[in-house]
Amino acid sequence: MSSPTGPASGLPVRMPRPRQPGRHRRPEPLVAPEGAPAFVLAVPGVPSAATRGLAEEVVSIARSELPGLDARIGYLDGDDAEFPTLRAVLTHAAAERTARYEQAVAAGVAAKEPDGPVAVVVPLLAGPDSALLRQVRQSVMDSRVAADLTDVLGPHPLLAEALHVRLSEAGLARADRARLFTVATAADGIILASVGGEEAVQAAGITGMLLAARLAVPVMAAALDQEGSISSVAEQLRSSGSTQLALAPYLVGPEIDPDLLAAAAEEAGCSTAEPLGAYPAIGKLALAQYTTTLGISPQQQQGTPVR
Repeated sequence: MSSPTGPASGLPVRMPRPRQPGRHRRPEPLVAPEGAPAFVLAVPGVPSAATRGLAEEVVSIARSELPGLDARIGYLDGDDAEFPTLRAVLTHAAAERTARYEQAVAAGVAAKEPDGPVAVVVPLLAGPDSALLRQVRQSVMDSRVAADLTDVLGPHPLLAEALHVRLSEAGLARADRARLFTVATAADGIILASVGGEEAVQAAGITGMLLAARLAVPVMAAALDQEGSISSVAEQLRSSGSTQLALAPYLVGPEIDPDLLAAAAEEAGCSTAEPLGAYPAIGKLALAQYTTTLGISPQQQQGTPVR
């Protein structure tokens, strides 16, 4: 037998912990706003099963960070069969949004007519590449769909972290400076390889400074798509005292021919790490571009002021 104030036996009752008020209150988890535009990952390069697996992993990370996210993948060089093109994905997203509205109206539901962008397109690129970004813009225009296009993922400290991890996985860098253990094959000079010309090299250089601070070795950026750029930077590093070089691709992966990367490493006479791939930071940065474009954050989502 119990009473409104507790069990008749007088045993203590575990009451729910009250929510902590004020600025130190734990933020509510962010969820995708109802009716939010679709998140569309624009994947460059020749589509393949490996590329699809990478893109799906990036999208999975984004979904885990933002439940309810309508996430889709569009390929710049897709075939609209196994690999849907970016244009087709945007067209389909627009048709689905219109169909949902018409069904709601037909069912007598008071629905607001859709407005604003149908999608936010996030290029799967670590750095700027004018040719690929032009291709993304053209696909968006050809779709005749209202869509916002975000910036590329970098430069960003999380990309420096990802580069560090890829180098350590290849045995080319210590996993943790604080532990002070050495790796026999650790490089004493890093070439940060990008694609996209001089603009991409400059952007990679910003992340390169962050990587240099993590590794305490010199890091210089070079362009894979400019003849002689990699070997020239390798010579600069050797002339400044570096003897064991490593090539760190400042690339997600699909945007570059793997043979070009291998040829550049051979030309420079150095080992190479794997591209960034589906490192968790890639999914998080892609989602951050989406939420920044929409102007949403965990605090704004719950209606509390952002301090």
